[in-house]
Amino acid sequence: MDSQFGLMHVWTQGDWVIRGVALILLGMSLVSWIVILIKAFDIMRYKRHVRRSGDFWHSEDFATGLKKLGEDDANPFRVLALEGREATAHHRNTKAHLHDALDVSDWVTRSLRNAIDEFTARLQSGLAVLASVGSTAPFIGLFGTVWGIYHALMAIGSAGNATIDKVAGPIGEALIMTALGLAVAIPAVLGYNALVRGNKFVLGKLNSFAHDLHAYFVTGARVQGSGDSTVVALKKG
Repeated sequence: MDSQFGLMHVWTQGDWVIRGVALILLGMSLVSWIVILIKAFDIMRYKRHVRRSGDFWHSEDFATGLKKLGEDDANPFRVLALEGREATAHHRNTKAHLHDALDVSDWVTRSLRNAIDEFTARLQSGLAVLASVGSTAPFIGLFGTVWGIYHALMAIGSAGNATIDKVAGPIGEALIMTALGLAVAIPAVLGYNALVRGNKFVLGKLNSFAHDLHAYFVTGARVQGSGDSTVVALKKG
C-alpha cells in the first residue's frame, strides 16, 4: 500500500509500541516458517524411510535387512532394529543384573519403547513454537489495534474535527495490526496441524515396525499382520 494510509505510514507515524508489535509479529512469522520448513523436510525424509522399511522383512538375514534400511544413523527404523538387537544380546549374555528379573520379551519391549519415546520427543520438537505463535499472534495484533485506535481517537478528540475522512484513516491503520496478527497465526496453525498428521503417520509405522521387531527377537519370526499375505521370517545372524 503506497497511500498515506498504508503499512509504511503505520511504521513511520506509529510510536514505539506499534513498531514493537510489528517487529514481534515479524519475528514470530519468521520463526514459524523456519520451523514449518525444517519439520516438513524431516517428515518427507522419514516417509522415505517408511517406504524402505518394508524391504527389511524381505531380507535373508538381519545384516542384509540393515543394509536395505540404509546407512543413515538418523533413520528411526534402523535405530530401532539396532536397539532391539543390542537389547536381546545384552539380556542373554549378561548375568547378575537387575534386568535378569525380566524375561527377554519385557526387556526388548522396554528397550524398543525407550527408543520410540526418544524419537517421538525429537519428532515433536518445535511444534510447541507453532502452537504458541498460532494462539498468541492474533492477540498481539489485537493489542496493536487497540493501542492504535486509542491514540487515533485521542488525536481526533484533540483536533475537534470528527469527519469521516479524519476517522477512517487512523482507525484503518490500527486495524492493520489485527490483520498482521492473523497473517502470522493462520500459517502457524495450518502448519502445526499438517505436521501433527505427518508425525502420527510416521509414529504409526514405527510402532508397527517395533511390534514386528519384538516378535522377531523373541520368537524368531515376524507376526503376521492383517494386510500381510505371508509371514516373512529372518534368519538369526
